[in-house]
Amino acid sequence: MLERYFVKYQTVERIRACWLGTAIERYVEWLEQEGYAQRNVFRRVPLLCHFAQFAEERGAASLEQAATLVEDFAAHWVNGHARDGISLAARHKLAEEARNPVNQLLHLQLPDYVGGGRRVRPDPFRDEVPGFFTHLRDERGLKESSIDHYRHYLNRFAAFLTRLQITSLRELSVATLAAFVVESAPALSRNSRRDLCSTLKVFLRYCHREGLIAVDLSAAVEMPQAYRLAELPRSISWDEVRQMFAVVDRRSPKGIRDYAILLLLVTYGLRAHEVAALTLDDLDWSRDRLCVPERKAGHWTVYPLATVVGEALVAYLQQVRPTTPDRHLFFRLLAPVKPLSATAIAQRVGGYLDKAGLKVRRAGSHTLRHTCVQRLVDADVAVKVIGDYVGHRSPSSTAIYAKIATEALREVALGDGEAL
Repeated sequence: MLERYFVKYQTVERIRACWLGTAIERYVEWLEQEGYAQRNVFRRVPLLCHFAQFAEERGAASLEQAATLVEDFAAHWVNGHARDGISLAARHKLAEEARNPVNQLLHLQLPDYVGGGRRVRPDPFRDEVPGFFTHLRDERGLKESSIDHYRHYLNRFAAFLTRLQITSLRELSVATLAAFVVESAPALSRNSRRDLCSTLKVFLRYCHREGLIAVDLSAAVEMPQAYRLAELPRSISWDEVRQMFAVVDRRSPKGIRDYAILLLLVTYGLRAHEVAALTLDDLDWSRDRLCVPERKAGHWTVYPLATVVGEALVAYLQQVRPTTPDRHLFFRLLAPVKPLSATAIAQRVGGYLDKAGLKVRRAGSHTLRHTCVQRLVDADVAVKVIGDYVGHRSPSSTAIYAKIATEALREVALGDGEAL
């Protein structure tokens, strides 16, 4: 495999003679399988040889020992290659360029290795309250994405208790809980404050049920007021939708893919995670139907496949989608070849709205979902039908859109209300 990229046999022999030579060669095979360009091999293999030398000089004799030196190597690389006066952001980028291939190689060799440049958050209080996350998963039936929110807020709570030198949950008091909420609240949005308090209440209630704390302190955590219909949906007009589509470069592979995604979002009011989860099996070409399984409400929906959406999907499938056994519909365009995530889809939408000069609060995929509903409201579609169309779990989720039924509200304001 190395001979395919390095012409001089001396170079190949030098790489193989390195104590990480076998791992590096396997990594090169992986790069080719994942569709990385040749320039990535030429840039990353010498860096991995440097890492092997760096780890060997510090006494590493195994991959497990080398894995503990990744951050040290990244810092060493930055110190040796950063120019004078380089910005902090540029230094971070340089460190990531050194860290990324090393982490990828270690992931290939060590299945249990955790790295990749992202901090893996542990389960907080796992020693003192070992069954809590099992309780969330098995008893409450929460999805992993929801459980991760609990993990996030409880890690903050654990760090707060550590600063106060509180080593046991039995030492908790109402004053301690109040101090944590007061300290955390300014940096959080209204909904995030509610999530924080809700997490604390569930956690404290569980601790009391299991006998880990003597008093049920959950009642001491007051939920901040957040009125369900207090805000207006953050939709855009149909003219602004056209303005957004105008900035999509449909001549490029990225534009062809993103055009299809944007059409799915605004035509059917899909959520980002629903688009990310679509597979080839969800497209029923013989009946011109689109199936959306496993929606938030726990059901699935079948839509007629609009002509413009179908044409956009065909263009993407024929010209852009990579050849892969994975059945997911939308993929990254850069190596490694992986399905597009919900976060990436939301970011793409936000980017196009910004590029079109549209100023939207919390711009993202839900902007187009709200726009789809606004379009249905303007067409006098019944609220129940709208809720079913976009997959709302209850009528109350659709009720907020009554606030933007402009024509109906105008009739109420101008009439005597007797007909209503």
